[in-house]
Amino acid sequence: MSLPNLQVALDHSNVADAIAATVAVGNEVDIIEAGTVLMLEVGSEVVRVIRELFPDKIVVADTKCADAGGTVAKNCANRGANWMTCICSATVATMKAAAKEIDEIQVELYGNWTYEEAQTWLDAGMTQAIYHQSRDALLAGETWGEKDLQKVRKLIEMGFKVSVTGGLTIETLALFKGIDVYTFIAGRGITEAPDPAAAARAFKQRIADIWG
Repeated sequence: MSLPNLQVALDHSNVADAIAATVAVGNEVDIIEAGTVLMLEVGSEVVRVIRELFPDKIVVADTKCADAGGTVAKNCANRGANWMTCICSATVATMKAAAKEIDEIQVELYGNWTYEEAQTWLDAGMTQAIYHQSRDALLAGETWGEKDLQKVRKLIEMGFKVSVTGGLTIETLALFKGIDVYTFIAGRGITEAPDPAAAARAFKQRIADIWG
């Protein structure tokens, strides 16, 4: 079982805060994500800025693309993104079109989806999936539980590299002990900490303690 990656999600509403967070934690994490909120607020050009700051990091454009996959992916790749997200309700044709233009597609799992659908994504060459506890669900009082862990395990057994995200803290990482998680994605738990770099290092250390 390999050591999970740590990904920081930049879900800021302005470029200045996003870039400040990027500079603060970029050397501490494995993957940098231009979050959906950020891209909707300021546009995909922020991906180019992140790439210029950290030319050797994996950069994700979290577009949650639902259509025009090839066009969206090409735009993101031209700005320096390695990976891009597609929402699970997108057609397989959209995902495949996107995959032709960028290194990898991550399928974002929201709402109602089935393992039969997930198999069609695998069959089409999509090997990454992101399992969520959504921001709105967390605000409504939902928490990580066994039902989530069972789904993550099943997706991994199917052959996906599964990332998990949604209100993650250092304490919740232990819930996933023994599960071959590909990447833990944290946003405000890192970027809004008093010392974001120290928070990222603490996440990395906890991951090493559990999976090392």
